[in-house]
Amino acid sequence: MSDFQKNTVYAAADVLSASPALQTYVDHYPFQLTGPIRVEQAVAKRVIDVAVSIMALIALFPLLLAVAIMIRLDSPGPVLFTQVRWGKDCRKIKVYKFRSMRIDNCDVTGVLQTKVNDPRITRIGAIIRRTNIDELPQLLNVLKGDMSLVGPRCHAIGMLAAGIPYEDLVPHYHRRHLVKPGMTGLAQMRGLRGPTDRAAKARARIACDLYYIDNFNLRLDLKIMVLTVWNELRGGNGF
Repeated sequence: MSDFQKNTVYAAADVLSASPALQTYVDHYPFQLTGPIRVEQAVAKRVIDVAVSIMALIALFPLLLAVAIMIRLDSPGPVLFTQVRWGKDCRKIKVYKFRSMRIDNCDVTGVLQTKVNDPRITRIGAIIRRTNIDELPQLLNVLKGDMSLVGPRCHAIGMLAAGIPYEDLVPHYHRRHLVKPGMTGLAQMRGLRGPTDRAAKARARIACDLYYIDNFNLRLDLKIMVLTVWNELRGGNGF
């Protein structure tokens, strides 16, 4: 990996200061994780997940209902779109999203990634994707226990990065599945989202995921949640 790529990863994954574990990871040495999460931390995290997801579903119910109605009026097909993705310990889980694409063009595998001005996206789909409202049904996944509010983003099985399988591009890729996937995560808080069409950007995302696991604490979770909400209120950056 070039020095430029390394610097890209360090900058993307660094939260407060440079992480030795991150630098070791980038150099492809199997550093040892420190946990990943203690029992008492896991219990506290689960309590927060359940409490926040219930409150959010109640508070957002009028919005969720309005979006569901608009999706049905905009194009034929179901309101929700489900996709099998990687869960904790590499279990396969079914993830819920508001349908944002035409039913005849939906990619149920998730391998064919969305691109800017993707013709498959409906009129309402473009709005809910830009504002990330399409991901709000994942609160049900959090309530079920398949996902967490914060964690590595939930990847589709066989997801490609720079045109090749993530597992082939990034050593230790499946270490990110030591914990539950999250609705948001460190990579997203740092602005690393969208298509994984460049190897350096794809590696930076996984570096963020492993940094999060290696340095997990509830304070970091709170910081990621607050900054995610703040970013969305400022307009979001989905497409």
